[in-house]
Amino acid sequence: MAPGRKNLFTGLAVFVGGLLLWQFGLDVEIVVFNPSKIGVVMMVIGALEALWGLYRMRAES
Repeated sequence: MAPGRKNLFTGLAVFVGGLLLWQFGLDVEIVVFNPSKIGVVMMVIGALEALWGLYRMRAES
């Protein structure tokens, strides 16, 4: 699989994982961290990686 496509799929998977943490982790509080806030960070990182994958796919063709 092309590197750009891998980045796109990985970014989308991280984004969806972060979305699930953000959506279902609002009522959960763990001593060290809050899952909903980590979900937001994961969504941002996933979106950036997906955009990077789209850029690499565009640059390769």
